[in-house]
Amino acid sequence: MLDVSHSIPVDVAAATVQRPFDLSVETTRRLGQFGLQVPDFLTGYFRSWTPYRPYWNYEDGVIWKGALDLYLVTRDPALLDYVLQEMESRILPDGSMPTFLPREYNIDHVNGGKILFPLYAITGDERFRKAMDVQFAQLKDHPRTKSGNYWHKQIYPHQVWLDGLFMAQPFQASYARITGNEVLFADTVAQFSSVDRLLKKDNGLYFHGWDESRAERWADKQTGLSQNVWGRSMGWWIGALVDVYEASEGFSEHLRDEIARITRDTLTALLTFRSENGLWYQVVDQGDREGNYEEASASAMVAYGLIKAARMGIMGKDVSDTGIASLHAVCDRFVTPGALNGICGVAGLGNVPYRDGSYEYYLSEKITPNDPKGVGALMWALSEGVRVREPQ
Repeated sequence: MLDVSHSIPVDVAAATVQRPFDLSVETTRRLGQFGLQVPDFLTGYFRSWTPYRPYWNYEDGVIWKGALDLYLVTRDPALLDYVLQEMESRILPDGSMPTFLPREYNIDHVNGGKILFPLYAITGDERFRKAMDVQFAQLKDHPRTKSGNYWHKQIYPHQVWLDGLFMAQPFQASYARITGNEVLFADTVAQFSSVDRLLKKDNGLYFHGWDESRAERWADKQTGLSQNVWGRSMGWWIGALVDVYEASEGFSEHLRDEIARITRDTLTALLTFRSENGLWYQVVDQGDREGNYEEASASAMVAYGLIKAARMGIMGKDVSDTGIASLHAVCDRFVTPGALNGICGVAGLGNVPYRDGSYEYYLSEKITPNDPKGVGALMWALSEGVRVREPQ
């Protein structure tokens, strides 16, 4: 059975305080440009935050990345201290990671490792450098499809989900850079190119998943593809692209150009399906269908991709302006002092109870306030928004 239990408060403003946490006056001012409720919400969220699961997991990693992204633009010590406190029991002085479960061959477990690179750069602490090798060890023998892509999980053999590109590839690109291994970066580019070839729909968006074996009930028997374009999977995909491009600075321009091309094509397609409110739907390309809704985490992730792609020169300033407008729309529509609303708690393919990838399935998943996938994405987008509003 899927374990999606958690202890996220529905209203963080009224939740039990787990830790002291106060943003600086300057950070509060800068985040308040996107709505006065935004810094209040984040303060309450961190005060009431508890780990999503006891082991090294992607949900907590999404929040850690968000906190560090904001720290890098605000230099607010509260954000860095939060992450460092979490690492005290997760990264030991010798670099070992007692809560990391590499032999599960779950690509999600790699996501948290992204924070090791900024932590090492900020602190110079060798335990973070050693932990990179521990994290990468999973990828050395992680099973792959014949197309060369990492399996999504050992329990989902022969499958590639868009989510998995976000979980592993920014870490792999960063590891390639710190070790000077351009062959490893070339492998990352090849995995993106493979997905671009195999999972792309005629309208420029991507199906959520692909089963090379065609064994799953959700997979088309001819193509292996799932049925629909899920909003957050597109968010994971665009987040992976812009993060890999940033991490690959200094490597082959030919390889980086391929990432930039896929990024431009993806964002151009996504802009076609942007709602009149500046947001993106749970099932992205069926916005006019009954029951569909504008979803917070996907919208925040796409806003992040738009603003960051423009900052890195992949796309023009007009795209940044659109991303900023969408970030404002997310904050105005979904953020209150106590909650980030409108988040699809979880969605996937297969498993028990069986998730068939149908339109009805994606609409049936519970909307979960304050889920880390949405809160983390909001922080990524806010970090880019602050950069644009007040360049360093």
